[in-house]
Amino acid sequence: MNRIEWHNSYKIGVDFIDKEHKTLFSTMNKLLRISENEEKREWVCQEGAKYLKNHTLEHFEHEEAYMRSIDYSEYTIHKRLHDDFRNITLPALEREMEETGYSLESIRHFLGVCIGWVVGHTQTEDLAITGKRKSKWANIPHEEEKEALEQAIVQLVDDIYHLKAKLISEQYAGEDFGEVVCCRFIYSGQQKEKWEITLVYEKYLLLKIVGDILNTQYLRVDDMVVNITRYISRQFLERIRENFPSVDLFKLEKESLLSYEQLVSSFERTTPACSLLFDTGNGYFAFCANSSESIRGKIVPNINPDNAMQAINQFLSQERPVPKNILVVDDSDFMRARIVKLLSESYNVSEANSSIAAISSIAVNRPDLIVLDYEMPVCDGRQALEMIRSEKNTADIPVVFLTGKGDRESVQKVMALKPEGYLLKSMPDEEIRKYIDTLFTKKKEK
Repeated sequence: MNRIEWHNSYKIGVDFIDKEHKTLFSTMNKLLRISENEEKREWVCQEGAKYLKNHTLEHFEHEEAYMRSIDYSEYTIHKRLHDDFRNITLPALEREMEETGYSLESIRHFLGVCIGWVVGHTQTEDLAITGKRKSKWANIPHEEEKEALEQAIVQLVDDIYHLKAKLISEQYAGEDFGEVVCCRFIYSGQQKEKWEITLVYEKYLLLKIVGDILNTQYLRVDDMVVNITRYISRQFLERIRENFPSVDLFKLEKESLLSYEQLVSSFERTTPACSLLFDTGNGYFAFCANSSESIRGKIVPNINPDNAMQAINQFLSQERPVPKNILVVDDSDFMRARIVKLLSESYNVSEANSSIAAISSIAVNRPDLIVLDYEMPVCDGRQALEMIRSEKNTADIPVVFLTGKGDRESVQKVMALKPEGYLLKSMPDEEIRKYIDTLFTKKKEK
């Protein structure tokens, strides 16, 4: 990570504002580079951060003067965002850097927040100054708001992330689509009502977004990715707030990061009033909203200026359980499809239609369990088990036989090969699923 990429899409068409934005990007680039130099970090980063802060405050003054000169109708809203950043966010980040002696971690936090805020703000509020982003969805009938919200989100994903989103579900209920980062915000309205908004990003989507911003290939979610995401998300919701007066997101009160398990817990707590799932072609994105009547309980600690770094590190250190890998081997298309459907909700399930295909699959992707049909043509389950046990790297993989014969003699013949166990194909689905779950539970307890 060594530079933040300037895109032509960041230009708003006002020369002096574009020039000042470029200077902000250039300054952040320099800080990105020098923050890795431990010998010079404290003094140089102190001066660099001070310069970036002073230039940002000066830029805000120039931009506000320009908005007043053109009698910009949304000046008050735009200035409020500037005030929040210069009076609350920047001082908190500056204090954090000073207290930690300009540690690498605090510099990364400072830069992640600044990058997320500048990119998000440039793509939304600053473009709105020139009329390129208009409030299209104000004063619409209540029954049409959901469709308008969908259109607004699709437009904002394009504006901010430069991705084409497509709605694939109007009732997202926390279905698992892989590793995610969930940003949860609680706003108060002018009448003291509360709104809880959660933006859910698939990991690969975030790596694409931040990788494009920083002109690098990100392979994992780290503190920089999280901080950029937090502040771009705030700008995203600010545009939602402006476009939908009935969704009165007047003041941000609380912010937190949710693990996938905490996201699911929030859905169990209450069904969101609005929960939309989008596919961007580079990963999934969900928008979930609840009004004050639905908000119950405290499910995660809130992020504030004094605990931000600690909260983010704690979030990143959480390990989500990795689903076990199961290989289903059966020459019957129907039986494979049945077992795969049964187990896919809780496990990563792959399949093979013969013993030979199974051996090839195991060599590429070692499973945690093999569910193996005993009666197969050419090379049956017994022969397949012998091949699996003949190789040192696969000998310890547990195997459960699938058999269509439940008579005493057939079962004894199967168990003489000492598999982990056996399943009758005639067993009810629930019993098969319970057997597999119990098998993994017992292994975990050993």
